[in-house]
Amino acid sequence: MRSIALVFVVTVLIHAIFSLEIYTNSWAVHIPDGSVEAERIAQKFGFINLGQVVLGSDFYHLSHRGIQRKSFSPHWGRNIQLKKEPKVSWFKQQTLKRREKRQPDMVPTDPLFSLQWYLGKNLDLGIQTAWNRGYTGRGVVVTVLDDGLEKDHPDLALNYDPEASYDFNDDDPDPQPRYNSSNEKNHGTRCAGEVAAVANNDICGAGVAYNARIGGVRMLDGIVTDIVQAQSLSLNPQHIDIYSASWGPPDDGMFLDGPDELSSEAFYNGILNGRGGLGSIFVWASGNGGRDDNCNSDGFSNSIYTVAVGGVSKHGTVPVYSEACACKLTSTYSSSGGEEETFITTDIRHTCTDQHTGTSAATPLVAGILALALEAKSTPKRVHSDLILTYNVTACSGSPNHITSLEHVQAQMSLSYSRRGDLEIYLTSPMGTRSVLMGKRPHDTSTDGYRDWSFMTTQSWDENPLGLWTLEFRNRGSYTNHGFLRHVTLILYGTDEHMMSRKIKKSVMRKCLRRDRNGSCIECLAPYYTFGKLCLSYCPAKYFKSTQRAEVSEPSSFHLVRSCAACHPSCFTCKGSSANNCTSCSPLYEYNGKDNSCVRSDSPSVDLQNASFIRIPQTTLVAVIMSAAIVMVMGPLMVFIHWYLRKRSRVDPSPV
Repeated sequence: MRSIALVFVVTVLIHAIFSLEIYTNSWAVHIPDGSVEAERIAQKFGFINLGQVVLGSDFYHLSHRGIQRKSFSPHWGRNIQLKKEPKVSWFKQQTLKRREKRQPDMVPTDPLFSLQWYLGKNLDLGIQTAWNRGYTGRGVVVTVLDDGLEKDHPDLALNYDPEASYDFNDDDPDPQPRYNSSNEKNHGTRCAGEVAAVANNDICGAGVAYNARIGGVRMLDGIVTDIVQAQSLSLNPQHIDIYSASWGPPDDGMFLDGPDELSSEAFYNGILNGRGGLGSIFVWASGNGGRDDNCNSDGFSNSIYTVAVGGVSKHGTVPVYSEACACKLTSTYSSSGGEEETFITTDIRHTCTDQHTGTSAATPLVAGILALALEAKSTPKRVHSDLILTYNVTACSGSPNHITSLEHVQAQMSLSYSRRGDLEIYLTSPMGTRSVLMGKRPHDTSTDGYRDWSFMTTQSWDENPLGLWTLEFRNRGSYTNHGFLRHVTLILYGTDEHMMSRKIKKSVMRKCLRRDRNGSCIECLAPYYTFGKLCLSYCPAKYFKSTQRAEVSEPSSFHLVRSCAACHPSCFTCKGSSANNCTSCSPLYEYNGKDNSCVRSDSPSVDLQNASFIRIPQTTLVAVIMSAAIVMVMGPLMVFIHWYLRKRSRVDPSPV
C-alpha cells in the first residue's frame, strides 16, 4: 500500500510540475504610437527592442537580459512598469508552449498488411509519410481498364464507384467479371485492390489510396476493337481522374502496335478537356517482354499522353521481365521474377491473393500514388449555401517582389454552379475592406459557372496586404443550388513604398499657427487639423477629426481647435475615442456591428484598469522544487530496488 501511495504522490507532483506556466524574459507589447515610442519605452525600462512581431503592426518584441530566461512566476516589477506606462495599450509576458508534431505512424491493421513490403516505411515511395499527413486519396476517382471488377468484394465495396464503371464487352453498366472454373478473369480485381482496398477492416491488405473511389471497366474479356478502347478511355472524363491500364500489344517482340484513330482521339480529348480542363491522367504498364521486346514498340506506352510505368525489384535490381525503352516516365516496385516478392491484393470470389506480379502490379501502385498527390494538390470545395475561405498572405515578404501598399487585387478562380446569377462573391482585406466581387444577377441563369475568371478590385488601394484575406461565397437563390470551387489564385499588385506616409507628407498645406514647448502643433489654420508637428487636411488611419475648445489670452475666452485625436487601440478607423466608436478594426480584432466595437480574434487582451498578476508564494515554489528533487532521487532508487529484488528471486536454491 505504501508503494502505491508513493507512486500516486509522485504522479501528482509530476503533473503539478508540468502544469505550471514557465515564463520567459520576452514580452509582446502593443504600442500604437509606433517604433520611436517603442524604442523609448524599451530604453526606459531596460528592455531590448527586437522589433515588430508582425511586419507592419504595432506589436513589438521586448526582451530583458537581466531576467531569467525561464521562471515559474511572472516578473512582478517589469509587468507593473508596463502596466503603468500610458503609451502601452496591451502587453503579455511570454510563456513556453508545449507543442508536438502531429505525425502518428499510420499503420493499417489489415491482416496481410505486414506482407505488403512495397508499402513499407523504410522504402522511399513515401506512402506512409503521405498517410501520416492525412492523404488517403479521398475525393479522387480511379478506374481500372481491364477484364472486370468484383464490385461486391468486401475489401472494395465501400469504395466502389458505379459512375467510374462500365462493361463495354456486354454493353451494360455492371463491370462484374465473368466466372469460370479456372478463375482467370481476376486481373482487374487484383489491380483495383492495389489502388483502393479499404484499410483497417480485417480483410486482405490496404490499398495505396485506401479512401479513393474505385471503378472498373470490363473491356478485355471479349472482342477488343478501336471502338471498345476509345469508349473505355473516354468514360465519364469529368468524373474520373485517373485511368489505370495494365495491358497492351503482345510482349513477344514481334508486334508494332498502338492506338488507332478513335483511341488516339480519346487520349487527346481526355488530356485537353478531362477533369474540368486539367486533363485526364492515363497510367500505363510498359510491358513484360524482357530482352525480347522494347516498350517503344508499344504505341500506348510510347504515347505522350500516358505515364509509362516500369518495374524494379525490392532490392533495386532490374527484373528479368522488364522491357528497356526511353519512353518510360517512371518505375516502381514490382516482383523480381521469383515468388518471394509478389504483391498482396484482392482476388475474385471475395478472396485475397499473394500472386500479383509484373508491371501489372507496378502500374496500379503508381495510380494510387497519383491519387494521393491529387488529394494533396487541387481538392474541389463544395459550394452549397455558403463557403468561407481564409488565406494568410505574406505579401512576398523578404523577396524583391515585396508589397507594402496595394493597388489592384485579382481573385482568379474556376468554379461550377447550378445557377451562376444566384452566387455572390466577396473579398475582405486584412484591414477590413470588403469588396463585392460579384453581386446577385437575376437574369444570369447560366450553369457554366466561372472558368479561370479574374475578379478585380481597387477598393483596398494603398492598404498593407499583409495578413488574413477572406473570400466568401453566398447563395442568394434556391437552397438546391450547388457547385464546386476548383481553384483560387489571389494576385496582388502594388509597390514597396508606404503610400499612406507619402499621402501624409503631401497633405501638409499650411504651417502650424501655434506650437507647444515640445514643438507639437496645437493650432492650424481652418480647415486643417493638428497631427503631431503637422497640419493635415485629413486624419490618417487610427485617428479621427476632433474639434476642441482651447483657451485664448483673454480670461474666460475660448475658440475651437481642430485636431486629429487617437482612436481606441482596437480600432483601425473610428468616429470617436471610445471602444464603441469603431468603424473598422485593426488586424487582430473582429468588428462587432451591434455596438461598433472591435473584439480580439485570438485571445483576450489585458484590461489595463483591472489587470492583476498571480504571484506564486516563495514557500510554494520551494515545495515544488523540493518535490522535483525527491522525484529525481527516488526514481532511480526505486528502479534499483526493483531490479535487485527481481535478481534475488531468480537465484536458484543451493543444492542439498
